Amino acid sequence: MTAAMASPYRIATIEGDGIGPEVTQAAMRVLAEACGSGVLDFVMLEGGAGCHQATGEVLPAATAEACRTHDAILHGAAGLPGVVYPDGTEVGNELHLKLRFELDLYANVRPIKLLKGVTSPLRAFEGGGIDYVIVRENTEGLYASRGAGVVLRGEMASDSLVITRKGTERVARFAFELAKKRNGALSDGKRRVTVCDKANILRSYAFFRRICDEVHGAYPDVEIDYAYADAITVHLLKRPDFYDVIVAENMFGDIISDLGAATVGGMGISPSGEIGDSHGLFQGAHGSAPDIAGQDLASPVAAILSGAMMLRWLADKHDDAALATAAGRVEAAVDRTLGEGAFVPTDLGGHARCSEMTEAILRAMA
Repeated sequence: MTAAMASPYRIATIEGDGIGPEVTQAAMRVLAEACGSGVLDFVMLEGGAGCHQATGEVLPAATAEACRTHDAILHGAAGLPGVVYPDGTEVGNELHLKLRFELDLYANVRPIKLLKGVTSPLRAFEGGGIDYVIVRENTEGLYASRGAGVVLRGEMASDSLVITRKGTERVARFAFELAKKRNGALSDGKRRVTVCDKANILRSYAFFRRICDEVHGAYPDVEIDYAYADAITVHLLKRPDFYDVIVAENMFGDIISDLGAATVGGMGISPSGEIGDSHGLFQGAHGSAPDIAGQDLASPVAAILSGAMMLRWLADKHDDAALATAAGRVEAAVDRTLGEGAFVPTDLGGHARCSEMTEAILRAMA
């Protein structure tokens, strides 16, 4: 145990639905091995669409309280076909949406990095030519209307897009701070934050851009760049090596992060973290994939890399260098396993099962 933390880090762990239990168990094994005995205490909690079916609650009070008081949250996946609310929205999404708003997890961090051994549809950038991060504002934007939209007489529906100064300032600051820690864009080595918006059309996005400009004033060593949401979908395909950190409103960030994931192999190997000033939730970018649940076909890579993100976040928060070292071991083992090509997840066109990938990554850490 490190001097930085005298007792185990308590990890609020929600396996969730579909492939959630499989990938969560894989991540737990790899993280425990990387950190050593007694460092992490995975506290198993109920939540998700299946939980709602059984108990009427997607996020039980005991789970919510543990997520507030424990050191970090590790989440598998949530959602089941046909389990919806009367308005048609999915029950499973409510789990992490509730946590997102209740714990003020305002920065959704999605690394977009082409790993060794992974074939990208962008052939020109194979060999490590994609490495940037999308920071999605996570509590405002169009999603601020969650549960509050209006449907009138079956003839009209509306949801409001909300941008506040406080919300934009803090996510912009998060993005610039992240850029300061990185090595810059692959194409030119410049530390750069790209603001993704539609400032040419809507006042709300022009406001978002203006506040990002103001925040940039405190970061003279980081370049600022701008891209309209429609144009950036082209740029992420044609010149992904130009990007370092991208900051975007909630809905736009949601869309472009999935596009980015597709360029580096898909959701099954794409990690994510939802981070606030006091709390952090980490889960693979994929959904619950109930069609392959229980068949040992899921890729555990996204969950395992999300766990590594969790370790790095805890390391920064608690000044615990040993956790940062453990995160590096996990990332190197994943890189080595995929790079050797003997074990390729099914979602990347290979035949390695979830259990086989997990065992291969564990061996690579030995």
